[in-house]
Order: sequence, then C-alpha cells, then structure tokens
Amino acid sequence: MTAHTESHVREQVREQPVRDGDGRGDMLDLSALWVAIKRRKAWIIGPTLAVFGLSFVAVNLVSPRYTGEARILLENRGGFFALPGQALPDSTGQFDAEAVQSQVQIIMSRDLAREAIKRMGLVGNAEFDSGAGALNALRKIGVLVGLGGHPADRSPEDRVLEKYFDRLLVYPVGRSRIVAVEFTSQDPELAAKGANIIANAYLELQEAAKQDTARSASSWLSTTIEPLRKRLAEAEAKVEDFRSRNGLLVGANNTTINAQQLGDLSTQLSAARSQQAEAQAKAGLIRDAIKQGRTFEIPDVANNELVRRLIEQRVNLRAQIALESRNLLSEHPRIKELNAQLADLEGQLRAAAERTVRTLENEARIAGQRVESFTAALDGQKKNVSSGNDSEVQLRALEREARTLREQLEQYMLRYREAVARDTQNATPADARVISRAVEPTEPSFPKKLPTVLVATLATFLASLATVVSRELLNGRRDAPMPQPRRAPGWVGGGAARTEENQVDPRRERVAGLLTHGGRLGQITLDLAHPEQTLADLAERIEEPARGMAPMVLVLDGAGEGATTPHDLAELLSQRCRCIIVDLAADEGRSQPGFSELLAGEALFSDIITREQGSRLHRIGPGRAGRAAVLAASDLVEVALDALCETYDWVLVAAASNDEASVLAPLAGCAQGGLVMAGQFGNGHAVEAAYRLADLAKVPVTLMLDAPEGTVLRGLRERDPAPV
Repeated sequence: MTAHTESHVREQVREQPVRDGDGRGDMLDLSALWVAIKRRKAWIIGPTLAVFGLSFVAVNLVSPRYTGEARILLENRGGFFALPGQALPDSTGQFDAEAVQSQVQIIMSRDLAREAIKRMGLVGNAEFDSGAGALNALRKIGVLVGLGGHPADRSPEDRVLEKYFDRLLVYPVGRSRIVAVEFTSQDPELAAKGANIIANAYLELQEAAKQDTARSASSWLSTTIEPLRKRLAEAEAKVEDFRSRNGLLVGANNTTINAQQLGDLSTQLSAARSQQAEAQAKAGLIRDAIKQGRTFEIPDVANNELVRRLIEQRVNLRAQIALESRNLLSEHPRIKELNAQLADLEGQLRAAAERTVRTLENEARIAGQRVESFTAALDGQKKNVSSGNDSEVQLRALEREARTLREQLEQYMLRYREAVARDTQNATPADARVISRAVEPTEPSFPKKLPTVLVATLATFLASLATVVSRELLNGRRDAPMPQPRRAPGWVGGGAARTEENQVDPRRERVAGLLTHGGRLGQITLDLAHPEQTLADLAERIEEPARGMAPMVLVLDGAGEGATTPHDLAELLSQRCRCIIVDLAADEGRSQPGFSELLAGEALFSDIITREQGSRLHRIGPGRAGRAAVLAASDLVEVALDALCETYDWVLVAAASNDEASVLAPLAGCAQGGLVMAGQFGNGHAVEAAYRLADLAKVPVTLMLDAPEGTVLRGLRERDPAPV
C-alpha cells in the first residue's frame, strides 16, 4: 500500500466518527428529556391540580341555564280549496337558502321580540329586566359618573331586548327548510315556554301579513272594478251604435249581411257553372253517339218514356215482319206496309234523340245565362263589401277595446272574490308550521360541568408540559458539548508499522478495504413482532429514487437454513404496499415462463407475474432459459426493472450471495440499496458478501439480522468504532 493510500484511509477513519457524532447531536435525546420532565414534575402537576380545583368550583358556583328548543318547518300551506282555480306553488323553490335566512331574520326582528316579551312577561323579571329591583352601589356610582344610563330612562321592552337577544338563538338546521328556535333561561319552564311563544308569534305574524295583503288587495280592487264596469258599458254602446249607423248588421255565424250575401252568390254561381258544363258535355256526347249509330246507348235517350214505347213497337213490328216473311215475299203489299211502319218508327226514334239533344243544349244556354247573371250580381256585391271594409276595420277596433275591458273586468272580479275569501280568519295559514314544540329541559345547557373541567385540566396539563419541554430543549441545545473526533485503533503514531513505499501488505489492504466501508455498511434487525420499525429502518437505508419511481433493492441470501429469506422480507412488505420480487437466486421452477421469456419477447409481464394463494406478493422467476440467460442481458434487465419500478411501491431483486462481481455489477449499478440476509450474528459469509456488494454498489449496503447482534459484529465494532 502506498503512502498516499494509507493517508487517505487514515483521514477517512479520523473523519467518520466526527460526522456520526454530529448526526447524533442533532437528534432528540428522549431519555434526557424524560429525566427533565420528572425533575420538573411539580411545574406540571401543580398548575394542573390548581386549574382542576378552580374549574370544579366555578362550574358549581355558576347559576345553571336551561335551553328550550322549538323547530319550525317552512312550507307552502295554501291548500287547493283555499286557492280555487290556481296551481299550488312549489314549496321547495319558494324557500331556497336565501329565503330560509330571511325567515330567520324575521324571527329575530324587534317587532316580534316586543310581542314575545309581552306574552312571556319578561318585564319585571330580574333575570332579563335590568330595571327590576333597586340598583346596587356599583351601578349607582356608574350612573353618577356617566358610565351608564339609568334603567328608568328607557321603556321596559327596550330594557329587556338586549338580554332577550342574548338568550335567543335562531338558525337553520343543516341543508333543510327547518328553523330551530332556542331560548335560554335560568328557569327551565320559562326556557320551554319562551321557545314555544316565539314560534307561535312568528306563525301569527305570517298569517297577519297574508291577511293584510289580501285586505289591501280587496280594497284596491273594489275601488277599481266600478269605474272599469262603466268604461266597458260605454265601449259596448259605441260598438252597437257604430254597427247600426254603418249597416254592419250581424247575421248567422256572427258575420255581416253583406258577407253572407257574397257567400251565397258565390255558391249559386258555382252551381250554375257546374250545370252549364254538365249540359254541354251531355249534348256533345249524344250528338257523337247519334253520328256513330249508338243512339240508344245514351242513358238520357234510353230512359225517355216515348223512346221506350217506340222501341217496343219496333220490336213488335220486326217480329211481325219476320213472321209474315215465312209466307210472303218481300214485294208483297203486307210486307211493304210493315216495312213502311218500321221506317216510320225509326224516324220517330231519331227525332226523339234530336229533341233530347236540343233539350240539353237549351239547358246549357239557360245555365250560361244564369252564370252571367250571378257573375254580375257577385261583382256588384264585391263592390258593396269592399266599400264596407273600412267601416268593419273601425268596428273591429271598437270590439277589441270592449273585449279587453271585459276580460280585465272578469279577472278583477275573480281576484276580488278570492281576496275577500282570504280576508277571513284561518283562510290564509302561515307558510310554516311547528313540527317540534319545546319541552321543559331537565339538564342544564350551561355550564357543561364534566367537559369544562376536563378541557380546562387537560389544556393546563399540555401547556405546562409544553413549557417544560421547550425550556429543556432550549437549554439542551445551548449546553450540548461539541463532539470530539475519535482515532481508529490499530494506527499508532506516524506509522511505525508502515512498510516500505512500494511493498504491498495483504492484511493492510483488507483492513483498508474494511475501513473504507465505514458509514455505508449497516445492519437492521427483522423483528416480526414490530414490523413497522423494521420497515422504517429499511427505508432509512435506501437512497431516494427518481420521482415517480419505486426503490429497487438488490437482496443477497447469505443466511443458512431456517433463517429469514428474501421471499419472507418481500411478503412482509406486500402486507403494507405493492411489492414484487424478481427471484434470480436459483434456477428453480424453470418449467414456468419467467424473466428470460420477457427479455426474449416471448411473453408479457402479465404472463410471467404470479401470485401465491392467500398472499398479495407478486413474483417473477428466472424462466425456462435460467438465471444465466437473464444476467447476460444486463441492458434489457435494467429496462424491465425500470418498468416494474413505475408500477410497484417496492421492487426486490434476489440474487445468490456467491455470484461473481461481474454478474452482480449490472444489478448493483441500478439499485437504490443493497441488502444481505445474514440470519444470526457471526455469519461471516454474509459479512463477506456485504463487503463485496459494497465494492460494486455506490448505495448503502445493509445486513438483515434475525436476532440481536452476535459476536462477529461485536468484534467488528471493537476493532472499528465506525458503525457497521
């Protein structure tokens, strides 16, 4: 070892205890603080007992007060029969938070207070009336020097008001429409009576306000209805006079005569045009049928009585001709006579058809003349109607005015009848009702003896204790001795045991390596009876991870059989947070997919993370390829561990304690702490593994023990004062 190395080691050994001493000086010495508290216990017990006695005497000397409480529900109480023809208002929308606060202020109003004071008879009551009885000497002196007025200078109600409001408490109950009225008095009967009287006075005030509103409304309506009725009569008279002067007489369906005549002429004109078109169409069809020889197919010709008789005669002649033609020739006189008669009948049939055509044509001409006459009459009637439109416009304006006045009068009459009905007693109930009347209280509301004594005593005790502790801490900081540096044993003088500069001493190298770990190698005890303390100690030995990341701890299992394993520590952590253990200590369970499959891209995290039955601990095994394949891909392992640190609260990576430095170096480089499971004291293998891990990692390395410290670590402390 060179001189430079020895000097560096000696400086580390010399400086380390000083830093530890500084850390212990900043810590709170609870044992010394407890001794100081016991030394000054008289300063704590004395004031506490004094305040206890004074508070006990005070709560028994103070006159007790009792509180009576009545509760009022704010709701709309206007029933359907009391308000006919109107929809009931929504009580929820009527009494919102602001409305409830307004009703609270009404209950606390001075007018209602004066009425309640009269009903309760508080004037002359010595508890509320300052003018009751003779003035004491102190008040007389105050009146003489002008510090206060004489009670006789004010009215009796005004003297009671101040004390009345001090004893009255009105507040809404929670987020509801219920108002609580509390009245306090030394007399329990008066307390209950006062709360009930105030509630009743409030209800009567509400009813009186409604009756006053109805009375004022009926009075105003009564003075408004009569002039409105006269105006309506005048407006209707104007309408009738204007209608008679302008000939705007009204017929059926509330229409004028001119309008009805115009409608009748229009209807008749339409009927005449229909008849004309029908006659012309029939005449044209009959002429076409005659030209085509289908005369008897026309309904008007076939239905003619004369035509039917002629057709029958023709049928008979044709039958007779057929009968005679069997015996006679066509030139026979009888046959010629019958043919002549048949020709005559044919002519008569054609003449009858021509007459039917002429009849229809005549009807068409007559209908056309009617159309012309109706058209002329309609045009004339249109001129009459158009000339009367201006008058009808004026008439409609007068009718609208009269109709508006009539509707207004009807509404006023309806409101007047309702207002008169509400003016009667009990017709308009208050929009509130008492749901809970005050009863005579049996327990005083002031003072609360037991809570008052307890609070006063406890507050005095805590204040005295805080005073003693603060004084001790301030004095302790000022008088605390400065820590003195300690020298490491084994280093004597200026280096009498030092070898030559270029000579290497293996023993000194081991000692130097041991000393360089001072402050980085510690120990904690895994106490299952106090797991919180164990976890707190473990957290102190872990460096702060990056923000949003969980700490990753490299755990080496250096303990023997029956000792605590990394799996047991992970199980303890999982009971209080989300913890996962990556088991790379052995190749057990290679039949299941694990970390090697994840690194090879053959599986996802959800495929390799397992959880045992009845446990919250998550575990990842080495996989089918074994731990050697996992540890060979150090860059991929670091990426996977970062992903786990973003998901869990603790990530433990278990490795074998006899692994080579090249195998552990990648894992130690990304860890925030190193942990070696040592089991019992005297486990030299665990201590050696911890030293090797401290050489690889730049984070604190800790020994996890299952029992109190043993001979091995005690011997290390005897040789090295630095904490292990």
